[in-house]
Amino acid sequence: MDFCPDLVKQQALDIGFHKVGISAVQPRDTATLQSWLAQGYQAEMAWMQDPRRQDIEQVMPGVRSVISVALNYYASQERPQGKQYAKISRYGWGRDYHRVLTKRLKAFSAWLESQGEGIRTRYYVDTGPVQDKVWAERAGLGWIGKHSNLISRDYGSWIFLGEILTNLELEPDTPHTQHCGTCTRCLEACPTQAITEPFVVDANRCIAYHTIENRSETLPQEVADNLQGWVAGCDICQDVCPWNQRFAKETDIPDFQPYPWNVGPTLAELATVSEEERDRKFPASALRRITRKMLQRNAQASLDNPVQK
Repeated sequence: MDFCPDLVKQQALDIGFHKVGISAVQPRDTATLQSWLAQGYQAEMAWMQDPRRQDIEQVMPGVRSVISVALNYYASQERPQGKQYAKISRYGWGRDYHRVLTKRLKAFSAWLESQGEGIRTRYYVDTGPVQDKVWAERAGLGWIGKHSNLISRDYGSWIFLGEILTNLELEPDTPHTQHCGTCTRCLEACPTQAITEPFVVDANRCIAYHTIENRSETLPQEVADNLQGWVAGCDICQDVCPWNQRFAKETDIPDFQPYPWNVGPTLAELATVSEEERDRKFPASALRRITRKMLQRNAQASLDNPVQK
């Protein structure tokens, strides 16, 4: 089934996505993912072992193309300085990105299916067994950096990704080339050495993983000793990236502007936060994945180990 890729891309931009690209579904090398899993770098994220992640045709039988999209979420507010303040990753400052992207992807998917009989689609936002960064790189949106985030020439790595799988045969874009060069700033800046080598992140050492995904009552001591105030995610490797320092742009999406309290809450506040306060201060937020007890744990660990940079 032939279809104009330029028409598809223009519709994505009209709906409000900042970047869009297309990749063809073809057999690809899965050795990198298999090696990462074999080393146990997924920690307790069992969903990373889903075999469908290595074969997208198991996700959607008959899929022929993947349309990758991106939204810039960068908000330029600066965090307050001082050991008393908690640090929240920029991705969680505003409205839950799943909601924002899903609304646009649903409209995009409906439009695509309306263009002809038999057109099928399936869309995902960081919620299915799809390697979104790999497909986005193949679609030319950017390249996977040494910190494992996708880097765009237009927005740095401050972008959310989504994709539509379709049975349409669409002309693919040229995959993006690597532009990290000899830079190793992200590896050097990580306080827990979670980036074990370029392009490889060990979740067992990653502050973002432990503050968001680790459900244990306590954090590993080597992580707790190096939190530096982070309670929800971690932006260290992105903050030091030269591409972000040069090309970050203020988002034009109001939903991604910070809720007032998210930029600089205090560790003391979060160490004793109630369920009611959490609900009130994190409305419609991706941070709701982090339970009250986890927020308290993360904040208390930073208070007990007050090393800051």
